[in-house]
Amino acid sequence: MKRTKLISLVLTFSLAVTTIMTGCSSSESYKESKSTATTYEYPAEIYRSNDATYSTSYEEEDGAVYDGFYYDTASNGMSVQGGQVGTAPAQPGYNTEEYLDVKESGFKKTTVSPLSTFAADVDTGSLSNIRRLLNESNSFSSIPSGAVRTEEMINYFDYTAGAREDGKRFSLNKELHTCPWNEDNDLLMLTVTANEVQDGYVGSNFVFLVDTSGSMYGSDRLDLAVKGFKMLTDSLTENDRVSLVTYSGSFETILDGVSGDQHSRIRRALDSLDASGCTNGSAGINEAYRCAEDNFIKGGNNRVIVASDGDMNMGITSTSGLTDLIREKKESGVFLTVLGFGAGNYSDANMESIADAGNGNYYYIDCEQEARRVLVDKLKSTTVTVAKDVKFQIEFNPAVVAEYRQIGYENRTMAAEDFNDDKKDGGEVGAGSQVTVCYEISYNKEAGNNGIELKYQENKLKESTKRSEMLTLAIRYKEPDADTSVREEHVVLSGRDDTVSPDYAWAAGIIELSMNIRGSEYIGTSTYETALMLMSAGAESRDEARSDFRDLIKKTARI
Repeated sequence: MKRTKLISLVLTFSLAVTTIMTGCSSSESYKESKSTATTYEYPAEIYRSNDATYSTSYEEEDGAVYDGFYYDTASNGMSVQGGQVGTAPAQPGYNTEEYLDVKESGFKKTTVSPLSTFAADVDTGSLSNIRRLLNESNSFSSIPSGAVRTEEMINYFDYTAGAREDGKRFSLNKELHTCPWNEDNDLLMLTVTANEVQDGYVGSNFVFLVDTSGSMYGSDRLDLAVKGFKMLTDSLTENDRVSLVTYSGSFETILDGVSGDQHSRIRRALDSLDASGCTNGSAGINEAYRCAEDNFIKGGNNRVIVASDGDMNMGITSTSGLTDLIREKKESGVFLTVLGFGAGNYSDANMESIADAGNGNYYYIDCEQEARRVLVDKLKSTTVTVAKDVKFQIEFNPAVVAEYRQIGYENRTMAAEDFNDDKKDGGEVGAGSQVTVCYEISYNKEAGNNGIELKYQENKLKESTKRSEMLTLAIRYKEPDADTSVREEHVVLSGRDDTVSPDYAWAAGIIELSMNIRGSEYIGTSTYETALMLMSAGAESRDEARSDFRDLIKKTARI
């Protein structure tokens, strides 16, 4: 199918959408004493200019690469410089945001590497952070390549779940069509949905761990975090427990295991918070896990929820040191949710790494609507774990697929042998959560070695190989309180689907958008305009999140 025909086909699904705003717009004290440190007042927003003049990167000893920004007064623009996790809060005129470098995956030959193995990832922080950057700058050039994690951009949105099979924890939905940006290949979309467990609700043990250092001063930081925690508080009952721990130069425990139905008390404690001092995140993490363990609810949802800009400058400050601490703490059976806030000095690198290390998930909160979405509308999928250490392993049938390229999940890739090793961490998946993964694939026109006779090996396919099967998806996971994993399998049949769904069009549009922002070498015929065409076909009027984001991209692209 030619590209023009595919675009025409997906556009038939596009619905008329009324233009909606282009994204999120911008007491009694529980403390006996206040910090005497000077409050750091964060400077006014600094926007990046298109005429940045300097670019480099910084590589730490552990191999992690970071992007940072500083404001170049000579060129009146934002430029790139190396930034290391743990730098001091940004000073006026500077932007020290930090991102891990992401190397895009290439094509693999199925006869050589038939297995694609990766950990589950339900984080969505990349999408809301990109939305913030675009709302601030109205320019795609304001987005560092490390901020673009395609899987998080795709997984931010909801998709149609597959039919539930008895005895299986996950359901699978598959869709396959001609690749929009390369008509010689196909684009495969797989959506895995965690089925909700029908067990009775036991209760949640939440520890709100709030960064109250000086860099958290502002309406888009501490003030927004407090509003978000208040929203969550309103949904709690007498079955729940709440602790509140803050950290700046040192930690302070303001609430320790109070009943979740004491809404007024929890709200007053949140209202007492203010921002000052430096950032000793490791001290706060230790105390938060202590509270979670002391108030542990057996069979319940035990979780530390961190609210921070990720800028650590006291105690343990390196990414590797923080992740080692979190890995140690996760053995307690306490899960982790990481909420990112702020701009200018924001450390996406720290926040994502901490979440990945601690049986956790990561969200970036850029506005009240996003806080409500994460902490109220999607509370179950955000905070109620139904499977931990979830790993996926896809075996492609070499009789059908010649080469494949996984799109996204670059920092979640695992060695094939790690799939069956229960000591190797996977990802945490909440009730009703979805993991969508896409592959660009090329087909094998001949069985075996593409018709080429080899001298030193036979490398023939099994006689039993079925061309009707494209791949087998194996999923390995542990129950939330178990140490031994369970395996389940799903077989995906060959053949394109008859019609292009709005879900498929939307995911393909997000992929094209991410490739254009990153300058992908696999971009093919994709442009911002074709990405918008696909997104428009997938932006259903009932899905406000899709239409809002589509409108923001349209405004930025000036199309």
